Amino acid sequence: QVQLVESGGGLVQPGGSLRLSCAASGSAYIMGWYRQAPGKQRESVAIITTYGSTNYQDSVKGRFTISRDTAKNTVYLQMNGLKSEDTAVYYCHARSGINDYWGQGTQVTVSS
Repeated sequence: QVQLVESGGGLVQPGGSLRLSCAASGSAYIMGWYRQAPGKQRESVAIITTYGSTNYQDSVKGRFTISRDTAKNTVYLQMNGLKSEDTAVYYCHARSGINDYWGQGTQVTVSS
């Protein structure tokens, strides 16, 4: 069982930045961030493997950066150039073996 604790969400103006953090209670091969906007399905934002390989949703490429501290089992999402369409609940995800784990979600609101 892996528990995930997220932090870093909030309200920011368009063009602003936020950094999300997710601390895992155990190791996981893949960690990443998903988001779900009202009335929409949950979608992948960015993922990173233990070896540092990353994958991003096209809409966030060049603006978001995912990173991880493997020793601390922590993953980060640096979000720059935020847009109103980035508004959503952001969920941390971890895959350990065949099991998937989710954080409780953190709200990110981009609004002037």
